[in-house]
Amino acid sequence: MTAERAARAERHRRLAADFRRGKRPALARAISMVEGERPGVADLLRQLLLVPPRARRIGITGPPGAGKSSLAAHLATRLRARGEEVAIVAVDPTSPFSGGALLGDRIRMNDLATDPGIFIRSMATRGSLGGLAATTREVIDLLDAFGFPNIMIETVGVGQTQLEIQAAADTTAVVLVPESGDGIQAMKAGLMEIADVFVVNKSDRVGADRLMREIRQALLLKAGLASHDAPGHHGVDLSRVASRGGGDRSGGRHGDHGAAPPEDVGVPAAGPPGKSPGPRWQIPVLKTSAGRGEGIDEFLEQLVAHHRHLTDSGLLEGRREQRARGRIRDVVERRLRRRALDTMETDPRFSRWASEVGAGRETAYGVADRIIRAIFNRVPEDGPKDHDED
Repeated sequence: MTAERAARAERHRRLAADFRRGKRPALARAISMVEGERPGVADLLRQLLLVPPRARRIGITGPPGAGKSSLAAHLATRLRARGEEVAIVAVDPTSPFSGGALLGDRIRMNDLATDPGIFIRSMATRGSLGGLAATTREVIDLLDAFGFPNIMIETVGVGQTQLEIQAAADTTAVVLVPESGDGIQAMKAGLMEIADVFVVNKSDRVGADRLMREIRQALLLKAGLASHDAPGHHGVDLSRVASRGGGDRSGGRHGDHGAAPPEDVGVPAAGPPGKSPGPRWQIPVLKTSAGRGEGIDEFLEQLVAHHRHLTDSGLLEGRREQRARGRIRDVVERRLRRRALDTMETDPRFSRWASEVGAGRETAYGVADRIIRAIFNRVPEDGPKDHDED
């Protein structure tokens, strides 16, 4: 081990010790190292993340201007009133000039910044198309390992490719607004597949009831197309949600939200192998007004209820395993991409290979095969020992 690596290992050891003592500066430094993909960060993560996940991970996504940040702030305030700490990860668009988050840490939620029980971090997507930054999942894991019982992930506006939030969160809330015609767009964007809770925010505006009906009709349509979903697929009983939420019933709680209390779900569904069958989750369609602070308690109640449903049914373990598979794929892809780029930049043969392709004596596929062989010839079976070797 070189002197530089020995010094870095000692710094990481001290950082890990402070992290485990609950010191916020250590958490902030660890997150910065992950975001910047600093040398040696893989070894640091091995020291910090080898603990079972415990946090309730809540994803909040939806189109720009839907009020996601305001809702997250309200939820954080309610959780703090219960004595629970909260971490918020806000994924912002990337500045084309600086590469950093356009809105910066704490700007949208500055009213919460003085609360010692709330930690807010803004991350830039840096060109990632999935709604999350490349290292968002590692940051979430750090917050979980640090001990936050609640982690909220707010993502940039969703679209066809911006659905990664499902792979990062235990519970995904999709926030829509009345005036944008989101009810029809929801199915096109794949939101019906990822939503555990639907929220119609700014519900004091014209069109809120119509949007709720459209969402319920979309749920009914999906149930009609796939009324015999395989056991364990999100634990969703769409047909009962749609039938309960169908029509324009505005007076009762279930008519407004399409959600039933746990004792009224009563739809047996096969759970994971080895688990007793239990009720399926009914996707609620909720009304909120972040500007007026209305509907927040019901929103939080449904988020907590969904996490309890996942835990009681055994589905949470399955989601975590699926999330781990995705994480491994992401890390492998990032490392291989980095090694390929490094090879192209540093291998003296690359210029000659490129000339051969340009002259028609070789194909790009042939050169790619050479680069791949060069990469794997340099990687030991147990993988690189340090992040800066990637």
